[in-house]
Amino acid sequence: MNQSLDGRTVLVTGANGGLGEQFARQALDRGAVRVYAAARSPKQWRDDRIRPLTLDLTVPAHATLAAEAAPDVDLLINNAGVAPAGDSIAGPEEELRRTFETNFFGTLRVTRAFIPVLAANGGGTLLNILSTAAWITVPTGYAASKAAMWSATNALRTELRGQGTQVVGLLVGMVDTPMAARWDVPKESPQSVVAQAYDAVANGAVEVLADDSTRYLKSRLNTKAEELYPWLDEQLASFVP
Repeated sequence: MNQSLDGRTVLVTGANGGLGEQFARQALDRGAVRVYAAARSPKQWRDDRIRPLTLDLTVPAHATLAAEAAPDVDLLINNAGVAPAGDSIAGPEEELRRTFETNFFGTLRVTRAFIPVLAANGGGTLLNILSTAAWITVPTGYAASKAAMWSATNALRTELRGQGTQVVGLLVGMVDTPMAARWDVPKESPQSVVAQAYDAVANGAVEVLADDSTRYLKSRLNTKAEELYPWLDEQLASFVP
C-alpha cells in the first residue's frame, strides 16, 4: 500500500456511508493523523482520530463554521451529493434547484470556505468526486450538476495553482453504494474507488478514471458528436431504475 497520507489531516463530506466512510477509514490506514467526518447528521465513530462534524451543504453558514472548526485540514474531499429518484432535466424547476444546491453550489461553497485553510497548510489537496454522468446523455439534473462541477473542478485547478493546491477530479460510473442500489448493473466497489483516489493524491495526478467503463468513455470523447451521442443512447438503454 502506498502510505500517501502520512501526517495529513483530511475532511470528508458525506462521510456517514458508502464512499464517504471508505474515504475516512482508508485515510487512517494510509497514515492520516486526523479525519473530520462531515455529514448533515454526523454519526459517532469508534476511533478518536475521527471527529464528527455537522455540515449540510445547503446551509451557507455551515461551510464557514466547518472551516473554522477544522483549521488544520490539508486534504478536502468533496464527496457529498444527491441523486433523487425520478430526477429529470425536464422536471420541476424547484427539484432541479435542490439538486444543484447540493451537488454544485454547496460543493463549491465548501471549497471556497476551505481555500484559505488549504493555503495556510501548504496548499494541500482538493479532491472532488464527480461522475461519468457529466459526459453522457443522462437526462437528469444530477448529470447536469456533475457536468457543472467537472467544469468548476478544472477551473479551480487553474485558480488554485498559485497557492500550490493539487486539484483532483475523480470520475466513475456506478459504485456499489446505497445511492446506486436501484440500478441492476455492474458496479465498482467503494474500496477500489477510494484506493485509486488516494493513489492519485500520492502520485500528483489531477484526474482519476476509476473503472473500465469510465476509461473507455474518456477515450471516445473525441468522437464526432453525430456518432458519439447515438452510441451513448444505445449504452444507456439498459440503465432502467
